[in-house]
Amino acid sequence: MSDMQGDDFTRFEHAGWQRVADKYDSVWSSLTRQFIPSLLADAMVSAGMLALDVACGPGYVSAAAKKLGAVPTGIDFSDKMVAIAKRMFPEIRFMQGDAQDLPFEDGSFDRVLMNFGLLHVSHPEKACVEVCRVLKRGGKFGFTVWAGPERNPGAKIVNDTIEAYANLDVGLPEGPPKYLYGEPEECRQVLIRAGFDGTSMSYKTRTVEWKLPDAGYLFEAERNAGVRTAGILARQSPETLEAIRSALENGIRQYARGNEFVVPMAAHVVVVSKW
Repeated sequence: MSDMQGDDFTRFEHAGWQRVADKYDSVWSSLTRQFIPSLLADAMVSAGMLALDVACGPGYVSAAAKKLGAVPTGIDFSDKMVAIAKRMFPEIRFMQGDAQDLPFEDGSFDRVLMNFGLLHVSHPEKACVEVCRVLKRGGKFGFTVWAGPERNPGAKIVNDTIEAYANLDVGLPEGPPKYLYGEPEECRQVLIRAGFDGTSMSYKTRTVEWKLPDAGYLFEAERNAGVRTAGILARQSPETLEAIRSALENGIRQYARGNEFVVPMAAHVVVVSKW
């Protein structure tokens, strides 16, 4: 792994995903998988295309691309995630590798897809440059990033609670903004600098419903099956942690529906073409 030795944020993220790999699928994928149909549709993935699924996690984007007749390859920096993907989808090629130093020749793929992966690399712009390099001319890059709290009710609950109660000065390595590329023009300029055709960019905000079994689910998900927020929570006093838990539960209760809690979650689905 090219940056693993010298990059604090990459090491932090890698260790975190290695730790929670076996929990991610059961805890978060019911949310993140909901954006895959939009991602593949907007990127116009179709039969026969060579598709690269970067930060593939358990492999759901690859599996969805394969159902459309594409030929997917999945790559993730966590070998534990890769092992899970291989176990779940043994007919698909998965491998360990770095989004910022992709082990492929120039112009290898028709499509590159990244479902919530850019937040987890230390240099997202570098990952975008690498994606552009491995895409064929006219190929498309499709990715998702979380919408900010002002457009994302579930994220607002977490964001407001952490800002109100948590001690944020706990020595975590600095990474990219949590709500990366939240404005279309900012996003377009990054993609232009990476080598893409900025005029081709599609930028759509999608909202889905995340169904939670109880009010405490979100706190436990953030603490036990995430990385960045989990890093903050792990460094709080017991009293602070209890205040955060209570505030999150109170925030979730407004979304009660029958025996569950149905929380709106929003993300931007971005697609851009290579010149």
